[in-house]
Amino acid sequence: MFEIMHLNPDWLVALGSILLLDLLLSGDNAIIIALACKDLPPEQRKKAIFWGCAGAIALRISLTLMAAWLLEIPYLQFAGGIALLWIAVKLLAKDPKVVHVDNFSSLGAAVKTILFADLIMSLDNVLSLAAVAQTVPESKYSLLIIGLLASIPLVIWGSQIFLKIMDKYPVIIYIGAGILGYASAEMVVADKITGPLLNQYSIYIQVVFVIFVLALGHYLKIRHRNAQINPSEN
Repeated sequence: MFEIMHLNPDWLVALGSILLLDLLLSGDNAIIIALACKDLPPEQRKKAIFWGCAGAIALRISLTLMAAWLLEIPYLQFAGGIALLWIAVKLLAKDPKVVHVDNFSSLGAAVKTILFADLIMSLDNVLSLAAVAQTVPESKYSLLIIGLLASIPLVIWGSQIFLKIMDKYPVIIYIGAGILGYASAEMVVADKITGPLLNQYSIYIQVVFVIFVLALGHYLKIRHRNAQINPSEN
């Protein structure tokens, strides 16, 4: 399984592509963790980030071992993209002004959201990395392992950085949700079955998904806030 790395130009190009994908795709995982933790008090944020990142690492290891098999499952990325779309809406709809986070259930809910979203995002990440690794079949496992190891610190550090930025600039929450909407569109278009049918419309799907997340998430946030302020009207 652990073949000797072939340090030829093809391997180096594939490695560079995988590291670049890690930088881009791990940011999505970091945004998920940051959005799910943004309403928690500082002491619970650390716990949620720890368990969320531990779950992300375990999921990536498991999915990496099954990468070749996962690539053959039809509609898998399409279903994951739709699920991620709704997660992005729900994360944006959460309003820190009316959410109470002084109990374990809120911490537990954040961790569950992180783990479920990580499952979807890690699936997309692993499938993308596996597709690149297969361009150099004789070294695909070494490339996958390097990609996996490189992604772990990016997720851990990235989520903490995003949290600090969101605290200072709340508008980043909308940008993060929009990025997740874009990522969900990318998953739908990349699916083995639906991809060939939807690829020519990819730019329109990306725009629609981003607008959908921002519009519906903002609407639900405002409605939730009004319901808390004027409960008699609901």
